[in-house]
Amino acid sequence: MDARAGETDGRLGQSHVRVEGPDKVTGRARYSSDLTGPESGTAHAALVTSTVARGRITGFDLAAAERVPGVLRIFTHRDFAGAVAPVKHLMAGGYANSSHRPLDSDAVAYAGQIVALVVAETLEAAEAAAGAVTVAYAAEPAAGGFDAPGAETVRLADLKPHHEDIARGDAEAGLAGAAIRVEARYATPVQHHNPIELFTTRAAWDGDRLTVHEPTRYVGAVQHGLAAQLGLDPAQVRVVAGLIGGHFGSKFALSQHTALVALAAKRLDRPVSLVPSRRQCFTIANYRPESRHTIRLGADRTGRFTALVHEAETVTSRFDPFVMEGAEVTASLYACPNIRTAERAVRVDRNTPGPMRAPPEVPFLFALESAVDEMAVALGMDPIALRRINDTAVDPVSGKPFSTRPLMACFAAGARAFGWSRRVPRPGSMRDGPWRVGLGCAASVRPVKIAAATMRVRLDPDGSAEVACAHHEIGNGITTLLALGAADGLGVPVERVTVRLGDTDLPAAGISGGSSTTTSLMSALALGCGQIRQVVAQAATGQGGRLAGRDPGTLRLVGGRLVAPEGTGIPLAEAVGSEGVETVAAFVPEGSDRETALKGLRGGHIGLSLGGAGKAVSWGFGAQFAEVHVHAETGEIRVARLTGAFAAGRILNPLTAKSQLTGGMIWGLGSALLEETVVDGAAYRNPDLAEYLVPTAADAPEVEALLVPDPDDRVDALGLKGLGELGIIGVNAAIANAVHHATGRRIRSLPIRLEDVA
Repeated sequence: MDARAGETDGRLGQSHVRVEGPDKVTGRARYSSDLTGPESGTAHAALVTSTVARGRITGFDLAAAERVPGVLRIFTHRDFAGAVAPVKHLMAGGYANSSHRPLDSDAVAYAGQIVALVVAETLEAAEAAAGAVTVAYAAEPAAGGFDAPGAETVRLADLKPHHEDIARGDAEAGLAGAAIRVEARYATPVQHHNPIELFTTRAAWDGDRLTVHEPTRYVGAVQHGLAAQLGLDPAQVRVVAGLIGGHFGSKFALSQHTALVALAAKRLDRPVSLVPSRRQCFTIANYRPESRHTIRLGADRTGRFTALVHEAETVTSRFDPFVMEGAEVTASLYACPNIRTAERAVRVDRNTPGPMRAPPEVPFLFALESAVDEMAVALGMDPIALRRINDTAVDPVSGKPFSTRPLMACFAAGARAFGWSRRVPRPGSMRDGPWRVGLGCAASVRPVKIAAATMRVRLDPDGSAEVACAHHEIGNGITTLLALGAADGLGVPVERVTVRLGDTDLPAAGISGGSSTTTSLMSALALGCGQIRQVVAQAATGQGGRLAGRDPGTLRLVGGRLVAPEGTGIPLAEAVGSEGVETVAAFVPEGSDRETALKGLRGGHIGLSLGGAGKAVSWGFGAQFAEVHVHAETGEIRVARLTGAFAAGRILNPLTAKSQLTGGMIWGLGSALLEETVVDGAAYRNPDLAEYLVPTAADAPEVEALLVPDPDDRVDALGLKGLGELGIIGVNAAIANAVHHATGRRIRSLPIRLEDVA
């Protein structure tokens, strides 16, 4: 599969239904927690979690729990202290989603920490016994969030050595000389992932070999991290993550509970499965932390920006260095001669946060795109016109050119489809009966990421093919893309391609994150298909071959044949021979050291690179539009329409691309109006789907995602950018801006609720 083959053969670039779709909708698909039938001999685990946010465990009363029929064992720190070796957080060069080790001591570091693991014959017995465990604590004062006594504010650069705050020009002078200035503070709340599939783990031993089934988005990190924690050789650990029922930032590498389940399985000498409760998932996995932003923006009378200052604070835990930095994106979005950023981390007594789809862009661009709208109002200028004046082909921070810059093309396409021209500028002037109508817009941008990947590609004489690597199908459609790509590259029907993913027994691949899956895996597939074509073409054109004398570089696999440009060819069975042809391709992004990249990949370490190979700044772009209705008497807020126009390089499957984008846009609606984890003290008070609000079908408005052409020959060899995260970015700002247009009220803190506008 290469760019030429994809364009000619017509599979890639055309809409195609998901090849794994029938298994999902008929129930044939198997997930990690499905491997627990009575025939498997699997015991079931349940968690006991702390009810205090900080302190020490002074004792347990296990008598009632141990009397529950079917209970096999109750494990506490008295059983597992010292049994799990420490490993670093993944973002600090380690393997884990958190370096914290539950059941290692009597210390409690946050509310909801695992303090006991109950194992029983059935899940019902395990849960009943866990509910009967009594834990005594000596509680200590805990800091739960911003401004709490004991919260520690540190410079992000002191926590993350690679981070540098940005200073270009003289921001204070640029603000002082500005004709118009906007200064405002914006805030986003704690938000939690709520994937349908919970954070499950099943561990089984065969002698000294461990097999773990877990819906992780980085099997390599789990394999190597578990080996380090348990004193094993990585070759002794197999991790399988089949179809994953959603993650979008969670299920992040090695979980805190995985080693505990493995230890329990070892000591009981039988497989153990853990399916935690929905409420427990709020503290045993990561989340999007709250953030605060101060934006100071200056402009001259024409609307050209003269200065931008973005100061941000984000919460993190006491014990891990994870902070989602994001000002480097806001600083580079628009032309501006004077820029300064300052990012801070606030360390509190809660579990470690982590990525949540479009981790920095969702909160950071909410602040910037709201401020840009405020500037447009202050100037009396159309918000799109203001962005057009400040559009730039060059990154104002690095001075590098953008590989492509279709931002205004997205605004133009989105504005036409949305009907932006009917917008009356004055806030509160558009009505639909008792409803005040507002139209808002915002930019969506996301840096392109790409990573090393290895992949096995096989072509058999019967016209079947197999693609295999240790990456993951999270529901984004990569299985379908790989099948389409192999069909194009090897000249076989899509239905004859088998795709195998999510198993450390397969060639290594990296993390499923950063919208890097398509860019990385399709590049590896292109390399593998090219290697197979080269092998069969050289054999066919060599001495004694039926195509001898022809240039092997001109031969292609098409329609089950190896063919020359003039149409002469030989059957596939003759071309590949009776044994077929197989290769393991190792793709490394341009500009990366090959040995270092592949060593890190095979060692389970994260290794994302920026697209453009350092020569250009490569981003995906989009423009979000929202129509919001606010009831004049009750303040009820309804989003009537969402329109997004997106440019993300070459689009390989428009059907799944639009599905991802529209899903992200609806999630963005939730970010704007619904999603908020309530923190009281240092505990989460609404950790369930009854009180943690997410958009439902009834909330979803008319949603349209447009694909804007974006040919980019500088981002990577295939012109791919990835678009998984673009859909959610900017939606919250577009809705907030629409609320202001409808009501004249500027809401700077999310989520926007009825009481904010009533």
